[in-house]
Amino acid sequence: MKTLLTLLFTALVLQFSAQPTPAPAQSESILITNVTAHLGTGEMIENAAIGFANGKITFVGKSNAAKAADYDQVVDGEGRHAYPGFIAPNSTLGLQEIGAVRATRDQYEVGTFRPNVRAIIAYNTESEITPTVRTNGVLIGQITPRGGTISGSSGVVHFDAWNWEDAAIRIVDGVHVNWPWMHHRHSEHGKVEFRKRKTYDQQKAEIERFFTEAKAYCAEKPKLTEVKFEAMCGLFSGELNLYVHAHDIKQITEAVHFKREFNIPNMTIVGGADSYLVGDLLRENKVSVMVRRLHSLPRFHEDDMDLTYRLPKMLEDEGVLYCLENSGDMEQMGTRNLPFYAGTAVAYGLTYEQAVKAVTLNTAMILGVANRMGSLEVDKDATFFLSVGDALDMRTNDVTHAFIEGRAIDLDNRQLQLYRKYKAKYESQ
Repeated sequence: MKTLLTLLFTALVLQFSAQPTPAPAQSESILITNVTAHLGTGEMIENAAIGFANGKITFVGKSNAAKAADYDQVVDGEGRHAYPGFIAPNSTLGLQEIGAVRATRDQYEVGTFRPNVRAIIAYNTESEITPTVRTNGVLIGQITPRGGTISGSSGVVHFDAWNWEDAAIRIVDGVHVNWPWMHHRHSEHGKVEFRKRKTYDQQKAEIERFFTEAKAYCAEKPKLTEVKFEAMCGLFSGELNLYVHAHDIKQITEAVHFKREFNIPNMTIVGGADSYLVGDLLRENKVSVMVRRLHSLPRFHEDDMDLTYRLPKMLEDEGVLYCLENSGDMEQMGTRNLPFYAGTAVAYGLTYEQAVKAVTLNTAMILGVANRMGSLEVDKDATFFLSVGDALDMRTNDVTHAFIEGRAIDLDNRQLQLYRKYKAKYESQ
């Protein structure tokens, strides 16, 4: 009976919370003029025009330099701001719908070492949450598994599709490792101290053994296929990224030494609370950082209150490639706050265009999709949006138009529908 009720409840949720219908492919070329274009490259063009056809950008520049006759439609942007689609990395959006309903939690899988598990195949394009994040300009995401020592493989999708195959931009972009904590807090007689975890050396040895076996397998390519090791080969060839989830300075340092030991070309630290302490180490070893949720309290009482807010600026000054991510409690619906993290970083040191780059091109470079998206440049996908106000400011952000691969998408969502419904009710009274 309990199982039956769960299934019925899930069916009702899916029935009444479907996404807007995906937009049809672009059929006419369009030129949007009179906009302020934030390119995502760290540059900005005032009174700009953006032209696109067949899902690709064909022109970016001053409005007076655009050839309107080359386009089927010419639209006046009326002074709006244009941005590349914001990208949400390390996200479980579409993998969990209702935390209290186990059947809708697909970010976890059984096992400790499971690099062959692809999170993207569980991505639910009918999620009710996805339209609410598109409304704030978040149009692309990295769908990431959770749990275990090696959680699995992530993939990159756009947020307007019938199924995960249509949504996929990159089916597998990297493998995620949860680096074990080296220390724990020990309280005794009112005194708190840090002690090394007794299991750390064993856990690290298990990771090293798995990588050693995987590297040997990939070098020899035996006739008998081992799917777990097969999924690791891209790490050693440089085709995939190794995402190491770590916060503590000792974790980060150990992970960088691990990269050098196994000669892994591409590594990204996910979380990286202490990354600012080893900026030179990260820069010299070409290790990028996904900065976790800026709107967080510091980890320790003695830390500055604004430490998390200043972290992007400190990494920028160190020359470390970084982007912003939103993992943590209620992270699916909280994805809509990604632009406002960038806005907070502006208030604490970044220039405006650097902050835009932190949620666009920087992210695309880390995910290995910068050849297609992340900036407003000719020949890239026409995935961008227009906002009446500042897209990084929660008070003025007002996204009016959005395009994914040139398709004009529906920005309506369940929350807006409820707002209109009850607004009409109370106005009628």
